[in-house]
Amino acid sequence: MDYAHLGRSGLLVSRIGLGTMNFGDATDEAEAFDVMDRAVELGVNFFDSADVYGGPQTPDMEKGFGTSEEIIGNWLTKSGRRDEIVLATKAYQPMGLGPNDRRLSAYHLKRACEASLRRLQTDHIDLYQMHHVDRATPWDEIWQAMDQLVTEGKITYVGSSNFAGWDIATAQARADARHTLGLVSEQSLYNLTNRAIEQELIPSLRYHGVGLIPWSPLAMGVLAGRPKGEQRTVRRAALSEQFAALSDQLGAYETFCDELGHSPAEIAQAWLLHQPAVSTLIAGSRTVAQLEAAVDALSIDLDTDALAALDRIWPGPGEAPQSYAW
Repeated sequence: MDYAHLGRSGLLVSRIGLGTMNFGDATDEAEAFDVMDRAVELGVNFFDSADVYGGPQTPDMEKGFGTSEEIIGNWLTKSGRRDEIVLATKAYQPMGLGPNDRRLSAYHLKRACEASLRRLQTDHIDLYQMHHVDRATPWDEIWQAMDQLVTEGKITYVGSSNFAGWDIATAQARADARHTLGLVSEQSLYNLTNRAIEQELIPSLRYHGVGLIPWSPLAMGVLAGRPKGEQRTVRRAALSEQFAALSDQLGAYETFCDELGHSPAEIAQAWLLHQPAVSTLIAGSRTVAQLEAAVDALSIDLDTDALAALDRIWPGPGEAPQSYAW
């Protein structure tokens, strides 16, 4: 396993991180335990969750609420491996039907963190991430709440998710004014089919020393390639429209992957690992086999010609303002 600093922090995280959104939903507890055991064996030390993962991600459902964190907590208690992993989770989404059971107010952050700690059966969260930007809450209030959680030893680092470039800049400006570390990571949608963040978010992350954690590296399965044979009955029918819309690009991509001797999924993840801003990528593995396949991407070396070929198939937008102005 390879490791990298999470942004400008001194924290080292595995280049492949384990995403646990499927735990409690597509992956039951027994299989989730197998996946986490294997992750540690492979050297994966970054485990990512969120308070809403494990079900429909809405508080008015009878089940599936916070299940991912509960499964991780059960595994931590059984395995005794808490100190072997960097534990990350998130807050923002509705965790109840009350008006303050969501978003990033100091009121909610305190309660959301304490509830996650109970479900995770631990006394601290290594990386506490804001699941979405909340422009209705002042940054001084957010940072005061986060600083308090750090002081109490409940969290160590703070990260963001689904922020725009100017949100990163604003957050860091207020953190600097308070003489605190601020953000060390941003978790964002990023893959070969969706490179929008290259325009403004990645330059902002680079300037502020914030590490990028891409989610959906396979574009919800599109970059695993078009299903063949028996796979047609396994892969979700919901992807059929995307396969049709991207037919020409996928054809060229699959041919290129065949020439390299690797699967489309492996190349998609290897490409992300070659991007300088990326600290670790989220492999939302439902099974041990999927996790092992993600780790295999670490061994793939894409040279300059290969990266240029992928840029021709899946062109990026370029950096602003040069991407749209002289």
